Amino acid sequence: MSVPTLTKGPREPGRPAGPASGARPPRHPRTGGGPGPASGGFAAEVRRNLTAHGFLIGAVLCFSFFSWYPMVREFLLAFQKAEDGRTEWVGLDNLTKIVNDPAFGQAWLNTLWFTLLALVLGFAVPFVLALVINEFRHGQGYLRLLVYLPVMLPPVASVLLFRYLYDPGYGLFNEVLGVFGIPAQPWLQDPDTAMLSVVIASTWMNMGGATLIYLAALQDIPGELYEAAELDGAGILRKVWHVTIPQTRLVLSLMLLMQVIATMQVFTEPFLLTGGAGPEGSTTTVVYLIYQYAFNFNDYGAAAALGLLLLVVLAGFSAGYARLSRDQDA
Repeated sequence: MSVPTLTKGPREPGRPAGPASGARPPRHPRTGGGPGPASGGFAAEVRRNLTAHGFLIGAVLCFSFFSWYPMVREFLLAFQKAEDGRTEWVGLDNLTKIVNDPAFGQAWLNTLWFTLLALVLGFAVPFVLALVINEFRHGQGYLRLLVYLPVMLPPVASVLLFRYLYDPGYGLFNEVLGVFGIPAQPWLQDPDTAMLSVVIASTWMNMGGATLIYLAALQDIPGELYEAAELDGAGILRKVWHVTIPQTRLVLSLMLLMQVIATMQVFTEPFLLTGGAGPEGSTTTVVYLIYQYAFNFNDYGAAAALGLLLLVVLAGFSAGYARLSRDQDA
């Protein structure tokens, strides 16, 4: 029985040569379909990149308009005088004016005092709290939520809460002192206790974020280090000093820098608790003085000059701290 074979017959006139009947055309290397222009995939890639760059350009424009432009405008305004909608260059007159202001030195002293108290309380308390929470094996999620809850509250609500607690007549703090026979204290009305009262409120309002950061750093410490310290007879304090702090030194350094920058710009707590200046100007800070120049005295040039001076001080501190940290690491 003979098997029929396919023979190539003569090509019909006007029909181009090509693959045999029923054969699939070759797939295109880019599009995966039949033969077509190579620009199809390239056009899709261009459209995809244009969409991504469109979102990026929008973000850059928003950041430029709301962040970069105000900074540049403040820098220019620090050397100008704005009056009746017109501006004129005055050089260093604004800086001279704020330096000769009697409130200038007191505002800086109060700001430094607030920063020092905030570092003693606001830097140590969250770290100790993180150490305590890290020892719990159950319920850490609820404890983290409880610690972070004050951060989620609106600042005005938190300040109103502390104004009730500090009230000299019916405040909870004085009620507790009365149980132990201690006379009521004028927390916000006394120049000696006003700043400390503001620091306590600020620490309670803002310690949640720092506590969670410290807790995350503590949970990354290998347990073998604590076991080795226990074998050497180390107690709790020695384990914290020789294991915990060295292992979290980078996070502690970064949080210290961020807290100094944040506390040097404090405004909300003293403004809402003591009206800004406080008794005998005891809570007047640099940022509140900027607010006074801008919105009470309508002197935007002096406000911009003081803001620029604060920027220079914080930038110098950050640069010095970075240099010191780099030398210690080397």
